[in-house]
Amino acid sequence: MGSVVVLYTWMVRGHLHPMALLADRLAGHGVPITMAIADVPSSSDSRETVARLSATYPSVSFHLLQPATARSGDDADPDADPFITLIADLRATNPALLAFVRSLPSVKALVLDFFCGCALDAAAELGLPAYLFFTSGASPLAAYLHIPIMRSDVSFGDIGRSLLHFPGVHPVPASDLPEVLLGPHNEQYKATIGLFEQLPRAKGILANTFEWLEPRAVRAIEEGSPRPGEPVPRLFCVGPLVGEERGGDGNAKHECLTWLDARPARSVLFLCFGSASSVPAEQLKEIAVGLERSGHAFLWAVSAPVAPDADSTKRFEGRGEAALEALLPDGFLDRTRGRGLVVPTWAPQVEVLRHPATGAFVTHCGWNSTLEAITAGVPMVCWPMYAEQRLNKVFVAEGMKLGVVMEGYDEAMVKAEEVEAKVRLVMESQQGKELRDRVAVAKDKAAAALETAGSSKAALVDFINNLEISTHQ
Repeated sequence: MGSVVVLYTWMVRGHLHPMALLADRLAGHGVPITMAIADVPSSSDSRETVARLSATYPSVSFHLLQPATARSGDDADPDADPFITLIADLRATNPALLAFVRSLPSVKALVLDFFCGCALDAAAELGLPAYLFFTSGASPLAAYLHIPIMRSDVSFGDIGRSLLHFPGVHPVPASDLPEVLLGPHNEQYKATIGLFEQLPRAKGILANTFEWLEPRAVRAIEEGSPRPGEPVPRLFCVGPLVGEERGGDGNAKHECLTWLDARPARSVLFLCFGSASSVPAEQLKEIAVGLERSGHAFLWAVSAPVAPDADSTKRFEGRGEAALEALLPDGFLDRTRGRGLVVPTWAPQVEVLRHPATGAFVTHCGWNSTLEAITAGVPMVCWPMYAEQRLNKVFVAEGMKLGVVMEGYDEAMVKAEEVEAKVRLVMESQQGKELRDRVAVAKDKAAAALETAGSSKAALVDFINNLEISTHQ
């Protein structure tokens, strides 16, 4: 076997899944791939997750790494900031990564998840070229490259919806930046800026996007340098990395797919807010009222709400099935039986979006979900929850024009009237038809990017060739 490329990520589905897809795609080109996974946040299910990945991607070798500061739930400091703890635990996994890489006979390069950028130090210690894998699109990447050089004496949180102009990026209201950037310049803020500042240190950046989707941002990254004289890492747009993700009952067909089989084409609204988002119980009731009033068929994946005072690490933990009768308005399930289906916790999102009956998607705008909608040709109703999702909302609705915004996303509650109005807009209006037409074009362009002569296929080959050049330098 030739020299191995080690991919390194952490134990969160939104990062683990696209990295596994990248690993599989590289292995398909004959590149020996080992994927190292930091057990962060630590979970009793981690080994089961790695075993499932090994069975799903037999051409990739998987290895679980323990941080030196591994803490169980009982040992965790209840007063510690969860984001700072996350970054600290990832840094504490560097010794395990170093030991693992040194145990391999021959390693060609490291490819690190954006949040694992502290391992750039490990790569330097090993004398190996290091690349970063950015699981989001080129537009937030262009913004993140630029933010560290902006005036540090101005708080983004103080300028409200004033527009920010990043090179190659649709103007962004300051209030739509990730929430960690809107508060005081505390340890969280500094740690986030530190993640941004590490980007130029990489030999290259692989992004889960394709050139046609974000041409201005791609061009701005390739042609610009945030700081004069600072080298710009090579950008490889290798997406869309989208694929089935096993869950639920193994290979059994999910009940919702059978239900969709009986529905007319493009007649069903699909609502799902991702694996790590939590909608408060009162908001669930407003959604239910809006859906019932709209008169349209719907498929709704409902996760059990996390307590309002729970810390943000709860986003990364699996939650039990939602008690639907208790969470939804009295009689809602009976009144909408037949035209609506509510499923607790989980639905096979990729399969649902690709089903002919699915007509639109209410989404939290996580980038994986966004790409899954685009590759399925399904228009989006954007309801961002946290992290970079508000940025994605701007890019999807205003830049790409592949969705509309659920107004009130940035307030305490989205009202039932708004839910009803947006359902009707995407499902029955002329504007909804225009959205479907545009996203159908995007679907074709996404497929073309992955074909033999496509831009993303070429970028992947270019990356593999870059690895060979790096090895011989």
